[in-house]
Amino acid sequence: MEGRTVTWSTGTVVTVFGVFALTFMMTMYSLERRGPSFVLAFAFGCLLSGVYGFLALAWPFGVIEVIWAGVAVRRWARRFPSTDPVP
Repeated sequence: MEGRTVTWSTGTVVTVFGVFALTFMMTMYSLERRGPSFVLAFAFGCLLSGVYGFLALAWPFGVIEVIWAGVAVRRWARRFPSTDPVP
């Protein structure tokens, strides 16, 4: 197969990105009990999934994922308050 070039269509790239984003999000969700960094990583995964939703022209999915990211950040802030002393 010498000299052959592999070309990826835009749809394929978006699909691969979506598989990565959703796998990352669900993995971080399953690890949330291990610590606060996983809760924030889950929020980041939700944002990635939201980007995928918009790229795939499934904007309702994208909106819901962005909302879930906000819920996760809020949950992180309530469960793991800052330990920095307030001056």
